[in-house]
Amino acid sequence: MWTKVIIVAFFAVIIYNLGAGLYYMMTDKSGSDRVVKALTRRIGLSVLLILLVILGIWLGIIQPHDLGR
Repeated sequence: MWTKVIIVAFFAVIIYNLGAGLYYMMTDKSGSDRVVKALTRRIGLSVLLILLVILGIWLGIIQPHDLGR
């Protein structure tokens, strides 16, 4: 159960950073680098989430299901 909570929390933070990047892109007119920082955090969190899911599957913490059979 706690793995699902962690994954949903990661998704929430990723979506927040995506929204922050959009907001900064629309409001900042001074050439600020806040858009780049927000989108860089989003990409970093996405890569970290993918690596954690792969590690969880490899360690047996997360068990994927087979929909094809």
